[in-house]
Amino acid sequence: MINRERVEEILKEIDVLQEGHFLLTSGRHSNEYMQCARILEYPEFTAELSSIIFEVFKDDKIDVVIGPAMGGVIFAYELARQLGVKNLFAEREDGKMILRRGFSMPKGARVLIAEDVITTGGSVREVMEIIEEQGAKLVGVAVLIDRSNGKIDFGCKLQAAYTTEVVSYEPEACPICKEAKIPLIKPGSRK
Repeated sequence: MINRERVEEILKEIDVLQEGHFLLTSGRHSNEYMQCARILEYPEFTAELSSIIFEVFKDDKIDVVIGPAMGGVIFAYELARQLGVKNLFAEREDGKMILRRGFSMPKGARVLIAEDVITTGGSVREVMEIIEEQGAKLVGVAVLIDRSNGKIDFGCKLQAAYTTEVVSYEPEACPICKEAKIPLIKPGSRK
């Protein structure tokens, strides 16, 4: 059972929620940003939040946990450690998420995707393609922060440590841009 109050306490303590004018990985703009990398600065909080997810997937016979670089790498590692399974990460090369460094998944492997934050789910969907190409089976998606407020459907079990809805806008409809008072910044990992 997720203790939302405890998760919020952690997020406030380490200043995860930021306010301003942000360019999200999805290309959308928002006045709020969830700087999930701040969670990953603290191994004790990463372990605690991962344990919430562990409880949901511990009986699903997971063989591999994979995280998209950069945000999912540490979370995927910690979740794989708790589950006692293999850990991989996917990287972007020439704009496409791929497996590198000799990584592969056995055919039929039961795979859990671990990501730090989702807004549109784009990076997770790219990793889903890798799982399919490898002949493995997607069991679920684990996220630290679900910014879609549970609206994204990956066609499998989805569990977040924290779910919220942060309003975002298409660039041409962004009211912050129209006011032109706050500069747009790109805090995420993708260029």
